[in-house]
Amino acid sequence: MSVRSKNLNSVFYADSYHPIQAGSIDGTDVVPHDNAVYRAQLCSSIGLYDPFGDPKATGDPYCTLFVARLSRLTTEDTLRKVMSKYGRVKNLRLVRDIVTGASRGYAFVEYETEREMRRAYMDAHHLIVDDCEIIVDYNRQQLMPGWIPRRLGGGLSGKKESGQLRFGGREKPFRAPLKPIPYEELKKLGIPPPPEGRYMSRFQVPSPPRRERNLSDREEDSHSHRRGSNDRNRTEDALRSSMDMEEGRYRRSSSHRDEHSRGRNSSERSGRYHDRSSSEKEHRHWSSVDTDKHSRKRKERDERSRRREKYNRHSPHED
Repeated sequence: MSVRSKNLNSVFYADSYHPIQAGSIDGTDVVPHDNAVYRAQLCSSIGLYDPFGDPKATGDPYCTLFVARLSRLTTEDTLRKVMSKYGRVKNLRLVRDIVTGASRGYAFVEYETEREMRRAYMDAHHLIVDDCEIIVDYNRQQLMPGWIPRRLGGGLSGKKESGQLRFGGREKPFRAPLKPIPYEELKKLGIPPPPEGRYMSRFQVPSPPRRERNLSDREEDSHSHRRGSNDRNRTEDALRSSMDMEEGRYRRSSSHRDEHSRGRNSSERSGRYHDRSSSEKEHRHWSSVDTDKHSRKRKERDERSRRREKYNRHSPHED
């Protein structure tokens, strides 16, 4: 497979926002191709937009999810019910028109934890809500360097009919360039060049930026982790001691039952032995009585026979 055919299925995503690059399908344009891109470049160069100056943009940006392409009929309650499937929703702001109050089709959903936001980021993309296929992304307004919103000619994605497609985001990533990359011109404009050799597949999902932790946060996390491990160890020790106590009570009760059963068995055996010995004694007694009776009868017979013989010797003989 040639490099050209291989690059047809390769994409890459923007880590920072540059209006001229966002207007290019492969991220290699060096001049604005429409007036909106020129307007966004002007706002970026002279600093007309402050991403942290919106008073309504409150909450933790690392826990906030951007939801777009909503139905105009979708309400806050409907969206909250749908997004609550992925975690605990802390705050939800459905952006409305300041004059009519109608929904503008996008919202910001803040979760309790960053883990819940990432779960919704992975699973809620292209979800059907009120017959509309929504898209979700992280809060690029506060987390993407150089961000310029759509109303000033920037933004990402868009529809082909508008003629203002913007690339580099999750929905429409940059395609791997099929023509030579103008490195010198990109460097002069401050545009990062395509990451040759590190392209991604179209089916790979880019990960949202993670919170940078300083030394104190890491130490606090380690302390909390140690506290949690100590609490778990104390809980395990308490459970183990209670189990040992239960086992000791069971052993004592079982030994008591064994002693009771052994005492009962020994008493039964001694009773049986006593009965057997008494019966044997009684048998010997009667057998001795019978023996004495027979011996007396024998002596009486012997005595009668001696008397008869003596009488026969002293009596006169008949002629």
